[in-house]
Amino acid sequence: MQPLILDPARLAAVRRTGLLDTGPEEAFDRLTRLAATLLGTPFAFVTIVDDTRSYWKSCVGVASTDPADRQNSVEESFCQYVIGTGTELIVPDARADPRTAGNPSIELMGVAAWAGFPVRAPDGHVLGTFCAVDTSVREWTPHDIAVLETMSQAAAGEIALRAAVEDAENAAARAEELAETLQQSLLPPLLPDVPGVEIAVRYRRAAAGKADVYGDFYDVFPSVRDSWAVVVGDVAGKGPQAARVTALARYTLRAAAVRCATPSTNLGALNAALLGWYTDDRRFLTAAYATLRPHPDGISVRISCGGHDPALIRRADGRIQPLGRHGLLLGWRPEPTLRDQRTVLRPGDSLVLYTDGVTEGRRVDDRTLFGPERLQQVIAATAADSAERLAAAIDEAVTTFTGGHAADDTAILVVHVPADPRQQR
Repeated sequence: MQPLILDPARLAAVRRTGLLDTGPEEAFDRLTRLAATLLGTPFAFVTIVDDTRSYWKSCVGVASTDPADRQNSVEESFCQYVIGTGTELIVPDARADPRTAGNPSIELMGVAAWAGFPVRAPDGHVLGTFCAVDTSVREWTPHDIAVLETMSQAAAGEIALRAAVEDAENAAARAEELAETLQQSLLPPLLPDVPGVEIAVRYRRAAAGKADVYGDFYDVFPSVRDSWAVVVGDVAGKGPQAARVTALARYTLRAAAVRCATPSTNLGALNAALLGWYTDDRRFLTAAYATLRPHPDGISVRISCGGHDPALIRRADGRIQPLGRHGLLLGWRPEPTLRDQRTVLRPGDSLVLYTDGVTEGRRVDDRTLFGPERLQQVIAATAADSAERLAAAIDEAVTTFTGGHAADDTAILVVHVPADPRQQR
């Protein structure tokens, strides 16, 4: 047995999750269903491993809901190898791989190929794995591996979310601090360097209800064929359920992006995930999804909007142009009307994506809306020589207008193509 499996600190982290011997839950099942669909595997698991067994908190390919049927011993589990090394295990042929050749599950469960990533507790201990199993030998592709890594992060995020919510319930005095931590956990900690552009963001939580978690989000991540995706979205409502939908949106879009760069297709995948999320508390969301790709004249942009305000382009000469046709919000109908629109950002041009907390910000004294016209005026009047300058100008204008008392979160994401090629990342 791998020594780290018996680490007391790790076992304590496993017990704190409260997931051992509990029944199926949609929060985890939607992740394994999505993984099995994207990878085409008969089995997908979220496992929690203690000192004696690997418990299958979620499992595609195992019909029983009885906890006694949803586990195997540590010695029979491939998860032991992930916990022992603290890193992923990718096995195209279980019989031929010396690490796994003697594992009993090859015969007991028909495991021919196995791939999995660690699922970590908020303190970093490995709780178990997110893994996929095939009954035929297969070469796991880079896309397969990227999907599994994303799903493992999503499962870990759900566990962290539960821990944060439990702490908030048990310590009301710390509710605001925990909500801030949870909100930040739903946003990328750092923006990646995207070749050819500058990217800047501004995110402000609502002034009221600081103990609440809202659903505004943004993300920047790589997609296929040297392209990048930028997303801004807004989940209806607030609280833990809105946070769960935000997490689902981010990880579903990231998983879809490793297979496809078409914005409307990937928003369609998110729509299907929302409709397939079996819960009594359904949530809708709006999102603007843009794909960036190098172009001889600058950066090619293709964008789709699901119920979201169109993006705004500030051309180098100060002209303002909307980009994106206003499709249906996501999570409402099985086949939303989603269309793609294209343009090219040339040197000196900027693309601005934002949530409705910007345009629906209200002045305290007379409740006047900030509005789209005022937003366009601010963008046009700003010397847009950098993404940072433009994002800061919009943020400052909204904050001044509302007197710092915004009733909703605001997210602003600016993509700028530098006029001087030496400024490009």
